[in-house]
Amino acid sequence: MAHKHGKKYRAAAAQVEPRLYSLPEAIQLLQRIRYANFDETVEVHMKLGVNPKYADQMVRGTVVLPHGLGKTVRVLVITSGEKIKEAEAAGADFVGGEEMVDKIQKEGWLDFDAVIASPDMMRYVGRVGKILGPRGLMPNPKTGTVTMDIARAVRELKAGKVEFRVDRTGAIHGAVGKISFPAEKLIENAQAFIQAVVRAKPPAAKGRYVRSITVCSTMSPGIPLDPIPLTMNV
Repeated sequence: MAHKHGKKYRAAAAQVEPRLYSLPEAIQLLQRIRYANFDETVEVHMKLGVNPKYADQMVRGTVVLPHGLGKTVRVLVITSGEKIKEAEAAGADFVGGEEMVDKIQKEGWLDFDAVIASPDMMRYVGRVGKILGPRGLMPNPKTGTVTMDIARAVRELKAGKVEFRVDRTGAIHGAVGKISFPAEKLIENAQAFIQAVVRAKPPAAKGRYVRSITVCSTMSPGIPLDPIPLTMNV
């Protein structure tokens, strides 16, 4: 059965013209047609010309959004010794060693949005890989969350560091802020996200890398963007 959209959604969709928009136009239109009574998340969706089945066409990385995500990120640091003080001083919400792993394992505790671990603690963190992995919370050296520079990792996550990775269909999705943000902040965040994805292009990707870019909010229709000006000279 086809999903029927409500009247408000259809009214919003009717204002999206069948053409490619510039990013500033699209963000302004999103803010004009909003109808939900909560502060929606604004998302960027990119269709890439890669086949993620092949390891050399995998696209993943991180980007610190210039204006953050508009939400407080609760950071758990699993470390030992002097690094415990360093994590606390940098503003981590929860800091500890092996006992934090036990708490996740035995109590099913998951009141955090990101996990950072020092390399020496990864043998303990591995025990909860099956719990953290599917939720995208497993620390990873590639995304800077397994590191000796704990303070920097905490500050970046608190500042709005976003992780992205291509899905099975060759698409990448990312949040770039809240609909209540000033338009220019959303534009700058979206640009930073798109450019990070472009910079993460694997050498093995052939043909056109960015096939399409769409911007939307939680409840809104998608607005198609003109990818050329957003992906040139990156």
